[in-house]
Amino acid sequence: MEKASYIDGHTTLYCLLGHPARHSISPRMHTTAAKLLGVNMVYLAFDIEPNEIGITVEALRLLQAGGFNLTMPFKRTVIPYLDRITKASALSGAVNTVINKDGVLIGDTTDGIGYLDSLLDSGFDYHGKKMTLLGAGGAATSIAVSAALSGVKRIDIFKRKNKTYEETEAFAERINSSTDCDVLVFPMDDSDAMQDSIASSDLLTNATNVGMEDDKTSLVPKKFLRPDLFVSDIIYHPAETTLLSYARECGCRYKNGEDMLLFQGAASFKEWTGLHMPVEAIKKLVF
Repeated sequence: MEKASYIDGHTTLYCLLGHPARHSISPRMHTTAAKLLGVNMVYLAFDIEPNEIGITVEALRLLQAGGFNLTMPFKRTVIPYLDRITKASALSGAVNTVINKDGVLIGDTTDGIGYLDSLLDSGFDYHGKKMTLLGAGGAATSIAVSAALSGVKRIDIFKRKNKTYEETEAFAERINSSTDCDVLVFPMDDSDAMQDSIASSDLLTNATNVGMEDDKTSLVPKKFLRPDLFVSDIIYHPAETTLLSYARECGCRYKNGEDMLLFQGAASFKEWTGLHMPVEAIKKLVF
């Protein structure tokens, strides 16, 4: 197939909706993959205000976009504007990928699978392991669902004790009743519980936005880490958050969110085009 290196009247639009969104490397990733595979598409990033999600979704439907991704803060708020969602999205309550099937918008979540694939790609086998998961937003719930369905034995979720805390507890109960994984929820400010959880965990995952951009804070003190703990952060900008700098200083294996972005993007690309993204080539060209 001839490589697509042009835009014409048949080019299909795909995009990312977020706030912020301009920092994303998803446009380069998807457009590069499309060129390598000869797919006539373009992928852009749109930074929209939180109250604009509904009108934006309808505009994309009207423009016959092939699909789109969602990042913070839209992974939950987009759901009422879609025609249907997959079982994984229903269980997690989050959508990061939308497929346009002849005007019918279908929401799915590829965050969790992308995250797990990135761990395996780094040589970390999560099967039968315990995870401490920070956060309960769209990415966090998707990670928890996929981890529970894929063989993680225990997940401790730490969340701010606000008005959605009970929703997270109900989410944990749904996972417990439908998988072989045990999920517990703790307040984010319960320092003793967090220290105990991390001490008995194989994997620590930050799935919040703490540490993004110019934020130099960490939800986890350095003293909670130990060399045999695998530490991951779904943030990739900056490449090394304060949490990951602590992990490096403590001798932990660690990774940021770039590979999660790559593998969740590959899963989205497959749903949109039916083609496998050339991930090794994308690693070299984009990451």
